[in-house]
Amino acid sequence: MAFKFPVRLPLRLVVLAWLAVLAATASARAEPYKIVGLGDSLMAGFGLDAGHAFPEKLEKALREKGHDVVIANAGVSGDTSSGGLSRLDWSVPDGTRFVILELGANDMLRGIGPDITEKNLDAMISRLKERNIAVLLAGMRAAPNLGPEYQAGFDAIYPRLAEKHGVPLYPFFLDGVAADPGYLQADGMHPNPAGVDRIVERLLPVVEKLLAERPGSA
Repeated sequence: MAFKFPVRLPLRLVVLAWLAVLAATASARAEPYKIVGLGDSLMAGFGLDAGHAFPEKLEKALREKGHDVVIANAGVSGDTSSGGLSRLDWSVPDGTRFVILELGANDMLRGIGPDITEKNLDAMISRLKERNIAVLLAGMRAAPNLGPEYQAGFDAIYPRLAEKHGVPLYPFFLDGVAADPGYLQADGMHPNPAGVDRIVERLLPVVEKLLAERPGSA
């Protein structure tokens, strides 16, 4: 963009105006890369002290790697895919660059039909893509006690949606943590601080790859 100043403008004012333009440009470029972690209690940090939830720990890990990012924690304990869809627009504000979408565990625990869960997640991904917001889909797996038919139907949701929308998939958010008492709280479902650290460790390279692929990334 060309900037033109009146020829009669004193040189000192021209310099000051140009410095103001440069400062504004630098300020815009210094804007942190905004990520939203949208999910349920696994994202919210149920049972953990402040600052120990997944979004906060991932942000810290990324900053230690030199990435200028901020990650908003938009996790709501007990939320289903229907709840996530209903609050999507206000949970993901303008300026968000990409979303880590982690929902469906409560649908599964309540025995909600996989077709309903898939429809909700499908709508969420579509809406985010319309807003030019990248999506990292964090998958979930059904508990074996729900039966093989339900398990097969539920587990197929995430890879099918990832393929349909061309978005990256992290197949199982609790990979390396689920069913391991050393990484879980007493309820046997939610990660303890060590469990969150393990999730962050495994997801970190995936998120870094996404940052490298996005224009204007940190």
